Amino acid sequence: MRYELYYWPGIQGRGEFVRLALEAGGADYVDVARTSGGERKLMQALGDERQQHPPFAPPFLKAGRVVIAQSANILLYLGPRLGLAPRDEAGRLWCHQLQLTVADIVKEAHDVHHPVGAGLYYEEQKREAKRYAKEFTAERIPKYLGYFERVLERNARGAGHAVGRKLSYVDLSLFQVMAGLRYAFPKTMHAQEHNYPKLSALHDHVTGLPRIAAYLKSKRRQAFNTSGIFRHYPELDRPTTGAKRRAS
Repeated sequence: MRYELYYWPGIQGRGEFVRLALEAGGADYVDVARTSGGERKLMQALGDERQQHPPFAPPFLKAGRVVIAQSANILLYLGPRLGLAPRDEAGRLWCHQLQLTVADIVKEAHDVHHPVGAGLYYEEQKREAKRYAKEFTAERIPKYLGYFERVLERNARGAGHAVGRKLSYVDLSLFQVMAGLRYAFPKTMHAQEHNYPKLSALHDHVTGLPRIAAYLKSKRRQAFNTSGIFRHYPELDRPTTGAKRRAS
């Protein structure tokens, strides 16, 4: 089957989590909006009133007649088909649970530079962004990465993988989270990353996988930029210590 991925051109965004799985799984796919006339096709697909289950927004994936939206949902579908999820139901649900938690940190990383509204320019909310960034870098990054580090530790027989003994789409997504945070908050990650040796090792392991290594060197891998989810604004990357921890 040839999959069709629909996502905005010019940014990695939430579509990158799906791309990584398609690449690692050796899938035959087309990144529709990056083809000639593809952005028009994306908008047509979004506005197609004939769809019984229309997507709210990209990313969405067409697999034959099936249309699946939301990154975590797409990966729940692709995982077993690409050999990137356990065969048993409990394992697949655990993957999905972890992917939903990945979606949480991705949302918070986006809100660092858009804490007031997605429709406003960053320059219109810089003061609020600085306040949000202080909380995110001091408290939320340690909370999320600490959790994922413990997940890796508890999977004692997993040889460094998050789920089971083999590569899963969760491993690929954690690679993307680490890469994104390193780009957006280099000073913060330099100060904190020693606390997460297993996550760092997982990042390096995924980087070295033949299919992923080839993808990262190709034009298919778009660079991080200040239009995507993970954005580097130096004024938002100021490591702090001694922040008071709160639940949630």
